[in-house]
Amino acid sequence: MPNNDFERAQPLVEALPYIQKFTNKIVVIKYGGNAMVSEELFEAVIDDIILLHLVGIQVVFVHGGGPEINDMLDRLGIETRFVNGLRYTDKDTMEVVQSVLCGKVNKDLVATIMRKGGNAIGLCGLDGKLFEAQKMSDEDYGLVGEITKVNPDVIFKAIEDKYIPVVATVAFGVDEDTPYNVNADTAAAKLAIALEAEKLVLLTNTRGVLRNPDDEDTLLETIKVHEIKGLMESGIITGGMIPKIECCADAIAGGVKRTHILDGRIPHSILIEMLTDEGVGTMIE
Repeated sequence: MPNNDFERAQPLVEALPYIQKFTNKIVVIKYGGNAMVSEELFEAVIDDIILLHLVGIQVVFVHGGGPEINDMLDRLGIETRFVNGLRYTDKDTMEVVQSVLCGKVNKDLVATIMRKGGNAIGLCGLDGKLFEAQKMSDEDYGLVGEITKVNPDVIFKAIEDKYIPVVATVAFGVDEDTPYNVNADTAAAKLAIALEAEKLVLLTNTRGVLRNPDDEDTLLETIKVHEIKGLMESGIITGGMIPKIECCADAIAGGVKRTHILDGRIPHSILIEMLTDEGVGTMIE
């Protein structure tokens, strides 16, 4: 029995130095992918966020909402189209993006956190001009914006008032009288820089960066920023992983201390990364 008690206590003892290290530090977590469509993973993510907040880590929770947006567009008979991996956003699509992201998805997340005993407040990039953006000009993506400025005061105020900010990635247009759809990974990275965050965490649908994409045992646990170019040239970092890695590199260049690409398919991957010796996923530093 004593040995069993010792084993039960070990995770708590292991977590202590990490709690001490990150208490009162800001961690930006971008939530999306499978964790948004699996009830088990959804519950695990929310539990992780609340626990981190309760031990004094200042979590800022940034979310997308692709599956919900696709579902609503289908219901309304609006075509879903992507250009270079970005959702083409005409006026009708933008209205759906804004109502789904800033409305249903954001408020459902806030409500779930509150029901589980956390304290959350829902925000979007329009609130306090949190994200200012202008229309992307390199190709026609419709109302897709490029973030030009982050005004983090509304986030700092929420943190000061002991809330978990839950942030939907719709931006305030500065060149046209319209909101803009912005990439959630990019928004999370720019927000992490503006908040001088300790960490940026991106939840994905893969283990992280794999040396062999067909073998999950070839996970690269750590990547230095100066190694990224070579890994791209060698074809190890490809496809949808490229913009995520670039977001992490930009965050590091902007002063964020550590960035992580975590497997959102693993229950409690956030806690494993934040509060254990083992960690999970790929760290970019």
